[in-house]
Amino acid sequence: MIQFAKIAAIEYVLPERTLSNEDLSRDFPEWNVDKIFSKTGINNRQIAGVNESASDLAFQACEKLLNAIDLDRSAIDFIILCTQSPDYFLPATACILQDRLGLSTQCGAFDFNQGCSGFIYGLGLAKGLIETAQAKNVVLVTAETYSKYIHPADKSVRTLFGDAAAATLIQAAEGGPFIERFRYGTDGAGAKNLIVPIGGARNPSSLNTEPQTYTDDSGNTRTDANLYMNGSAIFEFSMTRIPQLFASIFDESFTLEEVDLFAFHQANKFMLDSLRRRLKLPAEKFISEFEHCGNTVSSSIPIALKESMDKGVLTEGKTVVGVGFGVGYSWAGCVIKW
Repeated sequence: MIQFAKIAAIEYVLPERTLSNEDLSRDFPEWNVDKIFSKTGINNRQIAGVNESASDLAFQACEKLLNAIDLDRSAIDFIILCTQSPDYFLPATACILQDRLGLSTQCGAFDFNQGCSGFIYGLGLAKGLIETAQAKNVVLVTAETYSKYIHPADKSVRTLFGDAAAATLIQAAEGGPFIERFRYGTDGAGAKNLIVPIGGARNPSSLNTEPQTYTDDSGNTRTDANLYMNGSAIFEFSMTRIPQLFASIFDESFTLEEVDLFAFHQANKFMLDSLRRRLKLPAEKFISEFEHCGNTVSSSIPIALKESMDKGVLTEGKTVVGVGFGVGYSWAGCVIKW
């Protein structure tokens, strides 16, 4: 019997500490609470503790998932971790997570470094493992602590990003396909527009122990050891590439009218509103679930899906188009049938 990959469950966790618009307004008096919300659509971001890593959040999300499903953890035969905030350069954080969760030593595990398109890429990887009979129960984990890369005086990114982890169970099932029509894209020429310049092998921290602090024309302060985002370039990229990607998903055998919900990377209100208008999508079908947590990078789509499930918006039998885009530049889309 042919087996198809299907999303069976999603859980997510947020750190305890809250960074509210009120907090940000105190740090940046030129931006009041209303201005921050009108620009971003975000009220709160949850921020990892000093000693809390992405793998800690990943562990909590996986435990929450495993406690919520009717499946013994010994049956998990693959764990895939998408993160740009690994515990170490090596070993893979997924290996540490496998041991911490008490999963079988016959369980495969690896990391992949991808950002805002990571969940869609991860679904593609899980589909490949399941539909080539290499695995039956795959846990796709997305976990980020971007806050650790952000300079406290850089309001351009501090107002947007929150930390989070999500765990998604993808299982072998009959009657599919349930996840299909994958489309991918990459343009490494945009790498410089969303980057942490210092810290890897190209510019190691050991040779940059006192990076210079600078302030840009918008008053945002950072060093090259911090996250840098060229917001206007990212917006231009998104407005150009995502409509092209979106159009490529549809043809005579699958039309826009067959889609119940659209789950795009939850970047910010301005970006999502602009894309929705450009694509002429109805607001009632366009998921917006980031006000409580901000832009959580690779976890933003699974969080949006989970919130939609919990609110009864996403139910069995519905069809979702998922689209991720961002750092890299990297973008991806697919169709998910619930």
